[in-house]
Amino acid sequence: MKRHFYHHLITIDSIHAALDDLDLSVEERKELIDIAESGIHHLIIDTILTELSEEDKKIFLNHMADEAHDELWNHIKRKIDKTEEKIKMAVNCLLADLHKDIAKAKE
Repeated sequence: MKRHFYHHLITIDSIHAALDDLDLSVEERKELIDIAESGIHHLIIDTILTELSEEDKKIFLNHMADEAHDELWNHIKRKIDKTEEKIKMAVNCLLADLHKDIAKAKE
């Protein structure tokens, strides 16, 4: 997984473990992990952008494009109340849905 500015907040180890219980090829497992990581990334970006003004969105996206993680965090922490909590809550909801889907696949 590429390291993103939010990497320190989330872990998908539980998804890895749940997928280990399925009868998947290495390629299938990798593809599912990539899909989960992509979904998490898009969810986090959406969660942040929803909270920002148009001007602040531009600043955020510029920092993201430059991979200026410290400046990015400083910006969103100034502009969004409880940034980390909102990100964690959104990701936890998505992970719960993924676990439900994996459980259904086991049946």
